[in-house]
Amino acid sequence: MTSTTPPDVAARVEALIPRFRLTRLLNQDQAGRRISLLGTIDSQPGVLVAERAAFATDDDHLSSFSTSLIGIKNLGANDIYAWFLASTALDEDQPPDLKLNLIYPCTDKHVKKYSAQGLRVVTETPEIYAKYIRPYMQQQRVQGRLNWVFNIIEGRTEQEDVIYREHGEEGFLLLPDLNWDRKTIPSLHLLGLVERRDIWSVRDLKRSHITWIKHMRDKLLDSTVKIYPNLDKDQLKLYVHYQPTYYHFHIHIVHVALEAGNTQATGKALGLDNIISQLENLQGDDNAGMDDVSLTYHLGEASDIWEKIYLPLKEGGKVEI
Repeated sequence: MTSTTPPDVAARVEALIPRFRLTRLLNQDQAGRRISLLGTIDSQPGVLVAERAAFATDDDHLSSFSTSLIGIKNLGANDIYAWFLASTALDEDQPPDLKLNLIYPCTDKHVKKYSAQGLRVVTETPEIYAKYIRPYMQQQRVQGRLNWVFNIIEGRTEQEDVIYREHGEEGFLLLPDLNWDRKTIPSLHLLGLVERRDIWSVRDLKRSHITWIKHMRDKLLDSTVKIYPNLDKDQLKLYVHYQPTYYHFHIHIVHVALEAGNTQATGKALGLDNIISQLENLQGDDNAGMDDVSLTYHLGEASDIWEKIYLPLKEGGKVEI
């Protein structure tokens, strides 16, 4: 980035930074990527805000990116997924400054998910869900894309990470989400996985499940503040995704200070308490459920659901799942 500051002014202010003496940390936000520091320069108070710069995206830097990392430490591995901490610093004594996720071998679906793409807002009616979306979900489930979930549920992987667990037909477990670095509390992100396999998404929840959902909510909150005692329950928010990344019902538990990106945005995240309230106010008996309502959400233009279902519906073409 080219500076427009006159050279003499630039030299004067650049010389201030090495003279900054820390008094205390004021804040840490952007999921730990930005810090605000209070300090002094020549006995005068000053605030220094430091934010990690954007990654260089030229071919030379990207080609050498993976080989330039040091201190790579694995945090966990399950099926095709693995996650790590690593450092770009030359000093191995410096704390890691990168969180890495590796998907290997990946599929075309992963490539689409992580590619830059436009977004579209769609409204999924009960009819669209029953005729197109539910069969698509079934197709995805039989392709083995839930192996990593079943590895956890069946006790083959990540058992040392399980924070809380209840077994049985209405069993569930709590563990860190693979996108969390396991230490930065303001960016805390945990995952509640249900053991039962008949609930694929929020669409399968019915009035008859209300007591169970409330029990899960309470236990997930209790367990989180027990293992992280500096947290209070009202510092946590619980939500589910629709459409979810994978079709096995799960609940996200995050610190309320975690800055909302696309995964927490309206049109992607549904608050758990709002879902409970919606179920309680549905007309009908205990079989009334979330498959009876319309849901509006956004999709990437490269996603299968947009390309195979909503785009053909928009253009009056034939839907082929």
